[in-house]
Amino acid sequence: MANFSVIPTPCPRLTAINTRTIKDFNLSKTPPPPLNCLIKSSMSTTTTSSSLGFPSTPSDGNRRNFVVKAAQTPVNNKPLTDDRMLVFVPPHSLIKHWVSVLRNEQTPPPVFKNAMAELGRLLIYEASRDWLPTVTGEIQSPLGVASVEFIDPREPVTIVPILRAGLALVEHASSILPATKTYHLGISRNEETLLPTVYLNKLPEKLPEGSRVLVVDPMLATGGTIVAALEMLRDRGVDFKQIKVISALAAPPALQKLSENFPGLHVYTGTIDPTVNEKGFIIPGFGDAGDRSFGT
Repeated sequence: MANFSVIPTPCPRLTAINTRTIKDFNLSKTPPPPLNCLIKSSMSTTTTSSSLGFPSTPSDGNRRNFVVKAAQTPVNNKPLTDDRMLVFVPPHSLIKHWVSVLRNEQTPPPVFKNAMAELGRLLIYEASRDWLPTVTGEIQSPLGVASVEFIDPREPVTIVPILRAGLALVEHASSILPATKTYHLGISRNEETLLPTVYLNKLPEKLPEGSRVLVVDPMLATGGTIVAALEMLRDRGVDFKQIKVISALAAPPALQKLSENFPGLHVYTGTIDPTVNEKGFIIPGFGDAGDRSFGT
């Protein structure tokens, strides 16, 4: 039974709910995502799915939880989640801008690649909120002694971009994160079977216990590629609750598959589109992110 939540924003200051991306998904081959909605704002108001026009039980008869919340911080001192997968869709105007640039079929490759990089910068910023290890101390400023807090360089964030479009989305990671290690994964998708094939693996045999990992996969469509990547990390000792997925665009089939295999996972995405076509492309989507980023 799938069990995941979609969160329009991780910013606790926002009191308005942005439900523009939460739609009655129309999937011809894939069961709809959970639609038993509970919406909470930072003012602790609650709205049920019925008031939004969503059915409380999907058409396949299996009751699932699909929670939409507006705050990342706990509400009424209660945990935000237990073992549900959380999907964060920040409604920042800059994120919407770069998503719009990516959607435009007239956007040339250099501009498309830059838009991916800028979107990645914003999503990584959101994903790293209250997540990075820090050290505290005192330093001498020009006018006195100040208490300070730094990101701990002894615990670098592990970044795993999935080639090749992942390189564009992760381009500005080092401008956000002071300490990182990057391991590349090359995974291609068979155009007929839609199954993933690993052609490059730079992951170490084992990652240190407690490693914080950002997996960067721009397009979460059918979910085969991202699931393969996360399984490889799990085999190397990484707790998937220490993994955050960064994507430019996601679709329900991938989110459904992730929620079934990795409860507690956090996914940060620029937007969610309603469907995937028979070729495994997200509709309306961006097209092929790798081709459009590199012009080949």
